[in-house]
Amino acid sequence: MMLRNNLRFLLIGYSETDAMALGAELSKINSKINCKAITDANDIRIAFYECEWHVLICNYTKDSGSLKEALEVWRQVGRDTPFIIYADETSDEKVISAIHYGVHDYVYKGHIARLVFVIERELKNLEIKRAKLQAESKIYRLTYYDNLTGFPKRNLFCEKVTEILSKQSNEKKLAGVYLIKIGGLPDINSTYGYHVGDMLIQQLSYRMSVYTNSQCLLSRIGGSKFVFFNCDVKNLEDVQNFADKIMHMVSIPMVINDLEFYVTLNIGVSIYPTHGDTVSSLLANAENAFCDPGYKWHNSCRYFLNKPDEISTKRVFTREALRRAIINNELELLYQPIINLDTGGFRGVEAILRWNHPEAGPLTPSELFPFIYENGLILEIGKWALKQACLQAKFWHEMGYDALTITLALAVSGFDQAHFIKYVQNMLAETKLPPQLLELELPESFLQGAEFCMANLKELSDTGVRFSINNYGTGGASIRCLNILPVNSLKLDPELTSNQNISSENSAVVTAINAMAKNLGLSVIAQGITGKAQLNILYETQCKFAQGDYFSQPVSAEDFLKLLEQRKTGTLD
Repeated sequence: MMLRNNLRFLLIGYSETDAMALGAELSKINSKINCKAITDANDIRIAFYECEWHVLICNYTKDSGSLKEALEVWRQVGRDTPFIIYADETSDEKVISAIHYGVHDYVYKGHIARLVFVIERELKNLEIKRAKLQAESKIYRLTYYDNLTGFPKRNLFCEKVTEILSKQSNEKKLAGVYLIKIGGLPDINSTYGYHVGDMLIQQLSYRMSVYTNSQCLLSRIGGSKFVFFNCDVKNLEDVQNFADKIMHMVSIPMVINDLEFYVTLNIGVSIYPTHGDTVSSLLANAENAFCDPGYKWHNSCRYFLNKPDEISTKRVFTREALRRAIINNELELLYQPIINLDTGGFRGVEAILRWNHPEAGPLTPSELFPFIYENGLILEIGKWALKQACLQAKFWHEMGYDALTITLALAVSGFDQAHFIKYVQNMLAETKLPPQLLELELPESFLQGAEFCMANLKELSDTGVRFSINNYGTGGASIRCLNILPVNSLKLDPELTSNQNISSENSAVVTAINAMAKNLGLSVIAQGITGKAQLNILYETQCKFAQGDYFSQPVSAEDFLKLLEQRKTGTLD
């Protein structure tokens, strides 16, 4: 039998002479071996850490005390390494005792062939053992850890959270579960390839990992879905502050292959123990937070609200009910004027979707849109609304109001669909509405991912269609995007001009936005104007256009025609 090459033997309890003799015998079988002799028991631990030994061979005599010390050190730091006694002075009782302690075998001196056999056998067994452990480790990682990010998968995350919750079940402690959905990933994958999407996920994962510790766990539970469990919170303010940290994390763009990507996040939050005392209920309720009728869908954080009336209301919003709403004319567009504050005349009109539900009553866009998204009908209903708006605008155009623009909020998802862009163009051709009279409204969060739809936006803009950005001024959107996208108008976030938020700081923000927009050639429209005090602020900040119930609530097409007739005088009152 041959010994494998380049083996390192640590010979314990051998004199230099005995070690050289054993080394010479082993070298006859294979010359490429290295031996080191240890005679002092105190040197055993040092030798173990000096390098990785393939085999430990221990001499045992009646006068040797090295065996016990060697076994103790071996048990502590080198248990996988084969440990073989090669001696001729010991009793059977001590041999059996040593083997019970873990020694792999005992070979009497002079039986070098048997020693070689034992060495090769134990090395092969060690290889099998390590291969098995490696395979088990790989299976464990594949089962419990995400391959792309290295974060725990859902199953391991749930196990760890359950363990933490069991420890603090008797303590009055809070914990937050944050379910994070990444927006725009399918667009990135389809436009730039999955490798770019994977790199984006990895960059985002690295940013999120800075918040992880023993009290804050992070898991990737889906392709674009992550979840935090944070029990390092003392009150509801801490819960919200952590959500703000997550949201702030994506305010800086991701740079991949010299391209900048702005990521949008939607966060659903549930709180332990208020919203559940198990990880499954907390995850389910964090997911249910996305179904809240007030959910904004883009760069938003929503808390689960366990209200029976909301739950019962949600049950009526089914795909079939939404489809019947179109057939039964339950959907309608209401119209709210946009006022030119310089002249008192109409700058345009916004078409606002309503669903006159037979059971729930009139539903506003904030109540309606989440269920449209949930049931996958956003494009279908968007097409219906576009057709109605174009037909109505063309009717007013033929009535002599040929400068009246009509604004319609459409789903962001429509602008990466080539067939939907074609539908807009065909609808303008069918209704013969001049393209410059149609303004499509997009949320501010759209600016962070608009590069994916740049070609489609430009194609519509080239035909004359206008674009406005809704709720601008509080989302931290990049000004650079305004300069490169075909945007015509900015509609201020109502928070900036509401009666409750009238302040010198907000006035300064509105003034700054007006100045920036003027330099970029954009119009600024203030929304949600309900009182005279707000109107005065607009005059002070030189905001030229406004919209809100102060001028008119959203009304039917017939009533809006009456408003048009009344406004021929050009007065605001």
